[in-house]
Amino acid sequence: MIARYAGERQMLRQPCHQVGSERCMLQQWTGFLDSLRGLDARTQIEEVHRRMNSAPYIEDIMNYGIPDYWASPNEFFENSGDCEDYAIAKFMSLRLLGFDNDDMRVAVVQDTNLNLIHAVLIVEHEGQSLVLDNQLGQVVPTSAIRHYVPYFTINEQYWWQHTP
Repeated sequence: MIARYAGERQMLRQPCHQVGSERCMLQQWTGFLDSLRGLDARTQIEEVHRRMNSAPYIEDIMNYGIPDYWASPNEFFENSGDCEDYAIAKFMSLRLLGFDNDDMRVAVVQDTNLNLIHAVLIVEHEGQSLVLDNQLGQVVPTSAIRHYVPYFTINEQYWWQHTP
């Protein structure tokens, strides 16, 4: 996904008419992010969460014909996606807004209520770990969610395995 995203970032410099089938999705995304510049970090987090959560949920098997596919932001904007795709789009949005890679993790968790694997974005902000979850309308502190058991977390440079 990171390699696909690097290629997409090259398209950000092109006028919409040169992007072709991407239908200016990346430029719309950066326009949205530009509208958030100058706002406080918590507002940026909440607005990115709200905007990305407005996309329809579609499982990878329906989108890509395979059980698991980690979509790049443009693929998410074009096709929507499932839980990790929301988390990735939120992660990359916040990175473009200037959030530090070290303050964010995509967390792959076991949802013990639904007995399924799920992914969310965790953002460190003002000494608090916040959860950006496509299943929740609000950004909440990690302490508010007790039914997720982490398997691993990742950012652009590292991954961490969690053991019970």
